[in-house]
Amino acid sequence: MWIGRYRVRWHIVLLTVWTAVWFAVAERHGAVSWHYLREGQELLFGQQPGGGLALYANHPDLQIGPVSFVVAGLFSPFPAGVGEKLADAFMSGLGLYMLVLVGRAAADHNRGTGLNHRRLQQRVLIAGAAFIPMWVVEVSVRFAHLDDVLALFFATFAVRSLVRGRATAVGVFLALAVDSKPWAVGFLPLLLALPRPARMRSAGWAFALVAVAWLPFYLTHLDTLHAARFTIPNRPASALRWFGVDDPVTPWWDRPAQMALGTALGALAVRRDRWPAVVFLAVDARILLDPSVYTYYNASVLLGTLIWDSIGQRRLVPWVSWIALISLYGSALLVPSDSVQGFIRLAFGIGAAAYVLLWPQRAPRGGRGQTRRAAGQGNMAGEDEPEQLPPPHPVSYFRAVPQRRSRSFAHSCFAAHATCGGR
Repeated sequence: MWIGRYRVRWHIVLLTVWTAVWFAVAERHGAVSWHYLREGQELLFGQQPGGGLALYANHPDLQIGPVSFVVAGLFSPFPAGVGEKLADAFMSGLGLYMLVLVGRAAADHNRGTGLNHRRLQQRVLIAGAAFIPMWVVEVSVRFAHLDDVLALFFATFAVRSLVRGRATAVGVFLALAVDSKPWAVGFLPLLLALPRPARMRSAGWAFALVAVAWLPFYLTHLDTLHAARFTIPNRPASALRWFGVDDPVTPWWDRPAQMALGTALGALAVRRDRWPAVVFLAVDARILLDPSVYTYYNASVLLGTLIWDSIGQRRLVPWVSWIALISLYGSALLVPSDSVQGFIRLAFGIGAAAYVLLWPQRAPRGGRGQTRRAAGQGNMAGEDEPEQLPPPHPVSYFRAVPQRRSRSFAHSCFAAHATCGGR
């Protein structure tokens, strides 16, 4: 589709309309938590007493990163009601743009493999149809959690940068994600998907920017350490109950365990050459171990499944995204029993992690599919490609180069970039 001199992808047009429809539906009941962002940015910039670098020491309930407060400040010049509406629209638009970024990352990741672009667009469209309602209704409009929105947005940019071989950008965007919301620490295993020299440079940027954002609060007010102990109620519908955790509030070990589990699962995914699952596994750990069951958590899960279905898989129907939507959000709406809801969350969390990490993925075996791939351009004309079984590692499926035994896909990107004179 062409508008003037610009080419517009048909699936993006449909997803834009889909986003606008859900925004119009949800906007009447929006911005439940926006007051936390407004209060935090006023405290950070000294518009209320007890703020500044003492922000987290005096207000441990504001479990929000400083970058989120800075961005929230962009809406402070407007009247309160107008600022909320603009923030809701901004966050909804970021969700749509994230779909574009994931689609482009998948296209770059598949380049040189006889990619069927029409099939990829269909896959992004089907996955986006599940992602957009959760993103707009729950995280962007109803709860208006700018911190979660920014953490996931920067994580998406990190994935895009990883595919394009931009090591410094990977570190910068991962740092911004952590500086927006602390639980984004679980996304850091994406650094391991980089080749070793670039990995060290990227990690240096990431840890330096995290330190710049957070250390001033801790060094000037040691009471900031107590903010990490802030607790919320342990809901009866949480998966924690099925682990035998009946504490009425967050156990002391729970937050560190979430980060440790998400990081460990992400590192294992990279080890098994399944790095597109890192974001999914990090938020999966949150679903498993968080004492609360807010529905906006599901939007982060659906971003993880979107990345996995678009980049880590080749099947047309993104089953993981739709299973996540139906099981997590459907159970919250339709299942009256808290215990059963908790069991569904537990089963999804364990089952999804086991599937992503352990399900055997075999290489295609000759025949029509291999012949068409050898032709190189056979799928570029828009014909549908046959379903094929993927090999042991999704990365090697797209590039036919096992990551640990030879050069990783990301390493190949850097080599090609250097050949062209890039830095």
